[in-house]
Amino acid sequence: MSESDRLNTRIVLEPEDEFNHDAGEVLNFNESMYFNVIDHGKGVGGWFRIGNRVNEGYAEMSCCIYLPDGRIGFMYQRPKISTNDVFDAGGLSIEVVEPFKHLQVKYSGDVCLLTDPLQMANPKIAFTENPIVKCDVNIDFYGISPMFGGRPVDADTGKEPEQNPEQSFSKAHYEQHVRGTGTIEVDGESFEINGLGLRDKSWGARFWQAISWYRWLPMAFSEDFAMMISLVSSDGINVRTGGMVLEGDKYHLIREASIESTWDENWYQTGLVAKIRTDNRSYEVKGEVASLIPLRNRRTTPEGDELLTRITEGLTKYTCDDSVGWGLSEYLDQIVDGIPIGTDVPA
Repeated sequence: MSESDRLNTRIVLEPEDEFNHDAGEVLNFNESMYFNVIDHGKGVGGWFRIGNRVNEGYAEMSCCIYLPDGRIGFMYQRPKISTNDVFDAGGLSIEVVEPFKHLQVKYSGDVCLLTDPLQMANPKIAFTENPIVKCDVNIDFYGISPMFGGRPVDADTGKEPEQNPEQSFSKAHYEQHVRGTGTIEVDGESFEINGLGLRDKSWGARFWQAISWYRWLPMAFSEDFAMMISLVSSDGINVRTGGMVLEGDKYHLIREASIESTWDENWYQTGLVAKIRTDNRSYEVKGEVASLIPLRNRRTTPEGDELLTRITEGLTKYTCDDSVGWGLSEYLDQIVDGIPIGTDVPA
């Protein structure tokens, strides 16, 4: 969406948007839900995602479990689907119990249990050389914040804007900080979870290669203090900042943001310093990555070009003022000549 289009739109969100939408005829239509949760006391957490690509006949299913000793259990599948009516694929299901207030995530299936999660940079090796073990997840998520985001519509007509499927990442998107309670069991070891996290939902045309890079930092310090910080570059040059700070029961929009990252020899983030400003005050947030798994998405264009997107998912300990919290640091980069494109751009 261009800047002029953005100025002529308003954002709307209705309870029915929690349920799935008509996919229409857009081939790369994707409707997805994502949840993360970390139990601050136990150091156990995870994230879960289903992305329905019904017009392509499959779903993207991901389950990622962070264990307190640094091991990660991970599974990714592309199970076949024929409907966008529900989120239920590959052993993972998401149910809306009460819109904006209560949702339930369940997974029953396998995960690849990685002692060295960096092996997932080569999935064939990772899944061959590590044990595949049983995993069961049953977590209820409850909203602890207002909703953030929605779908853009024309300010005058109320119609949704047209998308360019080739250049789109999503046409609608919203997020919410949550509390998650339930159980996670991996290879016979069970954990009672009482944690905090963030969920999001998006729908519309999506190619993972539609943007150059982004930095996405969802975190929670308590039920009264949480953040989501984002930097997005569609073209690799211009950067759009976004996000919000939850204080009490109110979100404050982030007006300015910068992220300075530290890297290892593989260009994986090991730490970060984020500086943000709302209308109320400025914050400095420090992040220390405790465990990280590198993921990828590959696509061949109609012209035969091979495109590679890397997404690094870091379980991250955050500090701000005197508060300590947990969350994720999710870095997406297109890979050009073997280098993540966003690493040499001041963020």
